[in-house]
Amino acid sequence: MRVGVLKEIKSDEYRVSLTPAGARELASRGHSVVVESGAGEGSLFPDEAYANSGARVVPDAASVFEAAELLLKVKEPLEQEYLRLHAGHVLFTYLHLAPNPILTRGLLESGATCLAYETVESPDGALPLLAPMSEVAGRLAPHAGAYFLERMNGGKGKLLGGVTGVAAAKVVILGAGIAGANAALIAAGLRGRVTILDLKVERLAEVERLVPSVEALMSNQLTIEEQVEQADLVIGAVLVPGARAPHLVSEALVQTMQAGSVLVDISIDQGGCFATSRMTTHSDPTFILHDIVHYCVGNIPGAVPITSTLALTNATLPHIMRLADLGLGAAARTNPGLALGINVMEGKVTNRRVAEATGNAYFPLKSLLPIEFS
Repeated sequence: MRVGVLKEIKSDEYRVSLTPAGARELASRGHSVVVESGAGEGSLFPDEAYANSGARVVPDAASVFEAAELLLKVKEPLEQEYLRLHAGHVLFTYLHLAPNPILTRGLLESGATCLAYETVESPDGALPLLAPMSEVAGRLAPHAGAYFLERMNGGKGKLLGGVTGVAAAKVVILGAGIAGANAALIAAGLRGRVTILDLKVERLAEVERLVPSVEALMSNQLTIEEQVEQADLVIGAVLVPGARAPHLVSEALVQTMQAGSVLVDISIDQGGCFATSRMTTHSDPTFILHDIVHYCVGNIPGAVPITSTLALTNATLPHIMRLADLGLGAAARTNPGLALGINVMEGKVTNRRVAEATGNAYFPLKSLLPIEFS
């Protein structure tokens, strides 16, 4: 198969979808790999490293779109990218379509088959391609929160870990999945007073085992209101795979917080879990609304592209090789979890939650790709 690696053009995005080591694995299996010049530079992978791994480096994105069948990216395609897609393409990337009906419409009109990293599942229902970036984002979130709590950065001027005789900041984390658990681990390591909320008691128990100092509470609206109102830093880390993130914190609740407190919305890719959130960038990461600092960067792991790129390729490469080795149909037939990654095919939405969130009709995948899972 002809595999193409595109250079990311989203603001402040330095990751790349395939490392030179991944390119070498594909080339060794007889696949041709084309890489847009400069695609790996943000992660310190020069063109020469790809060429030495058996890939062909091409000068621009147009050359990749023309040469490749399977297109690899990290972030969702921007307009200039999805307008180049056609029915012969299979796109594999993070899509996060639920809050983005315009992108969804663009993908539908392209006729391409579009697989989302974030909806691929493992047999136990986990999200293996989302997990590494959730881990990175979770670990970065307390650092961002601590930085923006500083007075010169817009915050109230409180040290996250406190000092002897002075209370540490109160950190509230909404969601005890991979991102939330890792946020709790780092926030507690910075000596914050950490409370984490979730609807699943088994997830709370896992976080308690991981970080014994954390207070783990069952989530309900009253508890959320009580905890957020008292918090210095709130980290939103809720996820409903494929769907928009629920707004757990209303604008009215934000207004009850103490001036200079900080909200970090890890869920912003899926629409955000604070009613006052809007997506920001690493170049302009925060805004202040109701005297509360909002950090809502849409690609948090892009801040550490070397770590993130390596972690992402570790997770995605087995699926990329399956698609390249078997083709889309056989790969989906033999791996139901990979089939769940297909969000758009033949101009139709094949993920129920994406269809509901974007106002499109839902077509079960089996109606377009008649397969019997083995």
